[in-house]
Amino acid sequence: MTEKIKKQPLLSGLLILFLAAMIFANIGGNMYQSFMPLYVKDLGASIRQIGLFFTLAQIVPLFLQILGGWISDSLGRLRAIAIGSVFGVIGFIPLVVADRWEWLLIAMAVGSVARALVGPSFDAFIAEHSSEENRGKVFGISQAIFMIVSVVGPPLGGWLAGSYGFRLMLLVAGIFYFIAMVMRLGMAREAAKSESSTRQKLSFDSLKTNLRTMFGMIVSGGLITWILLTDGLRDVSFQFSENLFPVYMQEFGGLSLQQIGWVTSVFGICMMLVTIPGGWLSDKAGERVGIATGMILMGSALLILINIPQGNLWLYYVGWGVAGLGVGILTPAYQSLISKAVPAHMRGTAFGLFSTSLGIISLPSPWIGAQLWDRVSPQFPFMVTAIVLLLSVIPIWLKFKLPKAEEKENVLSEESAVVTTA
Repeated sequence: MTEKIKKQPLLSGLLILFLAAMIFANIGGNMYQSFMPLYVKDLGASIRQIGLFFTLAQIVPLFLQILGGWISDSLGRLRAIAIGSVFGVIGFIPLVVADRWEWLLIAMAVGSVARALVGPSFDAFIAEHSSEENRGKVFGISQAIFMIVSVVGPPLGGWLAGSYGFRLMLLVAGIFYFIAMVMRLGMAREAAKSESSTRQKLSFDSLKTNLRTMFGMIVSGGLITWILLTDGLRDVSFQFSENLFPVYMQEFGGLSLQQIGWVTSVFGICMMLVTIPGGWLSDKAGERVGIATGMILMGSALLILINIPQGNLWLYYVGWGVAGLGVGILTPAYQSLISKAVPAHMRGTAFGLFSTSLGIISLPSPWIGAQLWDRVSPQFPFMVTAIVLLLSVIPIWLKFKLPKAEEKENVLSEESAVVTTA
């Protein structure tokens, strides 16, 4: 029996089909996400208004991420993803037809429903189709396949936007997402035929139970508390600068839309190259090693990118490549750690919580970052992000460790939690 289990492939046929649908959806998403600040600018927004736009755009996700995770736990991963995909297609309509940047907020709000349902379900689905000892590897392989979107999407989007304008690019991106929606609806329909009736019903009582359990884990002062704190600080610091960087590359680096697409693609290529080794490192050396290494690389990449003399395009490739290596090593380790630290029946809620992180605190961060750009210097928001990333290595190294005894105890607590809620 053991030999048969070992011979089973790490990725099942269902998981491969699942990833194929995710690739179509996220090629569409990656075609425009890197250029969204420039699209907002193209529709008449100033730097401060760009910061305000991305601050306002965070309000809806703030309330939906945990709710989306709970829906995923209750209805099932594939059904939640299918519902989210319908909202994702609808969200492309205001993106294409908007004639003022303010109208794009509607697209962001509708798209947030899709991300709230799909994001937590993605990580939870992969966790459910992997064993604990190989989880880092499965997350690494899945991310490597998934990163095709970061290699193909930005150059394709940059070429279409630069040659034919933003609207045509967004229309093509919407077609990719529509194909993914059709695939996901088919998968959800097939899953519904064979699915047992053990799924929870959507009820206020089940939501309260999940939230009460998560709240207890958050305030316990243990691993979940420290993951939330460090992830929250990282989220706050990224929101200072993330949405301003395409504008920075255009105005200070002199990069065209096509060049921005290509340097972003290098990020995806480097991430693809290291996600599988990153997953292996997570399984062999522990998740904190990969997470700390990723933070150091990402902080170093930002320091490279904000100190590039104008005209040195190749250094942007270097900086984005280092950032891709950092994210590639960090991502499977983070996903594996969270999936092990929470009960299996609450993974959707947990991934929704961590994707939101300290959303209330980070809510004004894009607006604050834009103020720092105007009042201090364009480089200052990125410097703040780099410093926070590098300092976060200290609590990660000290606190992101689950001793063997605790791992066994955690497995038992998962089993008892399932029995209690059944």
